[in-house]
Amino acid sequence: MSMLLKKKKLFIFDLDGTLYLDGVLFPKVLELLKYIKTNNGKYVFLTNNSSRSSKEYVKKIQKLGIICDISNVATSTQATIHYVKENNSEDLFYVVGTKSMISEMREAGILVADEYQSEIDGVILGYDTELDYKKLVIASKLITEGKIYIASHPDLVCPVEFGFVPDCGAFAKMLEYATKRVPLVIGKPKKLIVDLILERTNFLPSESILVGDRLYTDIVCGQNAGIDTLLVLSGETKIEDVMHNTKKPTCILEDVAALYEILDS
Repeated sequence: MSMLLKKKKLFIFDLDGTLYLDGVLFPKVLELLKYIKTNNGKYVFLTNNSSRSSKEYVKKIQKLGIICDISNVATSTQATIHYVKENNSEDLFYVVGTKSMISEMREAGILVADEYQSEIDGVILGYDTELDYKKLVIASKLITEGKIYIASHPDLVCPVEFGFVPDCGAFAKMLEYATKRVPLVIGKPKKLIVDLILERTNFLPSESILVGDRLYTDIVCGQNAGIDTLLVLSGETKIEDVMHNTKKPTCILEDVAALYEILDS
């Protein structure tokens, strides 16, 4: 495992549960990122959390003392925008998302409606931390009418200090009970988001590794994209979950501090 990790140049990190929890960095994160940068590598922060815009993530990460610009950030919102522009560029969407998510989509040229209209072509569901019942009613009506239905990611929960709170995947389950439909999922574990990172960084899959705390999003995403994966046990997944799952990561470590110790040895 040590030799494999030391050969990597592109480190794709999940954020919540992997590098920090509730905005508090785990030990050795800064040392790890400095090591990667000074050894001609690159780190990219990959998150399914679509509640913040890419620019907001840059600012949040910088406030933690991390050297970061927009090239270091990849989000499920970015992947959703890419998909919609490639496949539904002329369509009008109702977005169940935060103001930040909606603003980023509009800035990218996605057509977004603020209220219900019969002319709306589809629904985009994100991790809406500003969710209210009116949004659920409008989304349910549009989805029931057979409109395009896309979700930025499938995460059921988002880790917080006291445990977990419902995420986009939980919202999708709720809407499934109401409409009998499931969305097309864009973010992790789909490989599109990693493909976009590899394309813009010019690293080979063999030079890359995805580091995350979830089997069903992070690890499966890396496998779908054909890159190695490292599961850290600092977030949602416990070692017992790995034992009972057919999807096995390439490597398993307690946390990113253990990764730093291996790389710096």
